[in-house]
Amino acid sequence: MMLDIHLFRDEPDRIRADFDRRSLPHDQIDNVIALDAKWKDLLHQTSNLRRQKNEAARGIGAAKKSGDEAEAQRILTEVADLGSQISEMEAQTTAVLEERDAIRMRIPNLLHPEVPSGADESGNTKHSLHGQEPTFTFEPKTHNELIEENKWVDLERAAKITGSRFFFLKGDLARMEMALQAFSVDFIQQRGFTFVQPPVMMNRAAYEGVTDLSDFETVMYGIEPDGYYMIATAEHPLTAMFMGETIPEDQLPIKMVGVSSCFRREVGAHGQSDRGIWRVHQFTKIEQIILTTPETSWELHEELLQNCVDLWDALGLHYEVVNICTGDMGTVAARKYDLEAWLPGAKAFKEIVSCSNCTDYQSNRLDIRYGTPGHPNQPMVHTLNSTAVATSRALVAIIEQNQLEDGRVKVPEPLQPYMQGQEILEPCNW
Repeated sequence: MMLDIHLFRDEPDRIRADFDRRSLPHDQIDNVIALDAKWKDLLHQTSNLRRQKNEAARGIGAAKKSGDEAEAQRILTEVADLGSQISEMEAQTTAVLEERDAIRMRIPNLLHPEVPSGADESGNTKHSLHGQEPTFTFEPKTHNELIEENKWVDLERAAKITGSRFFFLKGDLARMEMALQAFSVDFIQQRGFTFVQPPVMMNRAAYEGVTDLSDFETVMYGIEPDGYYMIATAEHPLTAMFMGETIPEDQLPIKMVGVSSCFRREVGAHGQSDRGIWRVHQFTKIEQIILTTPETSWELHEELLQNCVDLWDALGLHYEVVNICTGDMGTVAARKYDLEAWLPGAKAFKEIVSCSNCTDYQSNRLDIRYGTPGHPNQPMVHTLNSTAVATSRALVAIIEQNQLEDGRVKVPEPLQPYMQGQEILEPCNW
């Protein structure tokens, strides 16, 4: 997960200009360039030492043949000394390469020219507004009040056996969660995506290819002593599944829709609207993934966004699409859209979908190429990802926007066939 080293060698001003857009100093760029030059110099020195060693070694046989044991011994000593120097030089070369790439992994992706400028999330710009803001003849309740009143969620018993921010989902709300999964997968599958269920654990090497572990590791669950991580999103295993491969170009684009449980620590303080089931440690997410060529990736980024828009429009919800600005972008994406649903109880728009084009940033680290397998120097794929639905957040938006005065909730029409025609969520009796 990093920029191609040739950008630092051939186009460093592109990276510097990108850092200027992010208001970042150039120190890391300069360090990578300096370490890369040092690494190449060490390679050259090591190559010269190997040449000297090989030339010297060829004299051993001649010295022995002439009976000059002293000369043969001198050459053996010289060869051994050169061997020690080579070993030391190789260790230095490896250390410099590791230092160079450790810094390179922390340098963010190059931003798309149309990413808006801004210092933080306040700089995000509105892309589009969808649906009608729901109106009520009564004071709408928060999702926390609705799930407690209807006994659809048990937070206390979950905390008893796990801890805070876990939950039992019960009754009709649990049934609607399953309906939401099935509807979302069917919706995306019909657009040419293959349904894939990934493993929910990954090793460190794979995880370092898809995200910046130095930033992300604090919100992930590690499995010791096995060295695995519980996945934070299906994006990570579905992208990493092709690591080390060269994909035949005629197989691209590869489009997947994945469903998985996701696990995040979600550390830190959050607001009132983040309680209940909005910000939790375990949730289910339906994720879209595309691997493609650079020539088609921006077109397919818009396709991912359109899939989200069409899906959420079908659910009849009020939400907005925002362009994420330079100061809120993060490390991996070159451009990102968020969908934010209107929560009447909180009287605010809150993020429900993130849609990103990561260009070749992940594939450089994962070594995912396309072209002719077995041939060297094939180009890197572009990787794209987008939430379709994070079900717990979708449930929050649905129940807040579709609540009735008596506390029950209307089921969105597209989900009713997945619930045997049920139109209203009824309370759970325990």
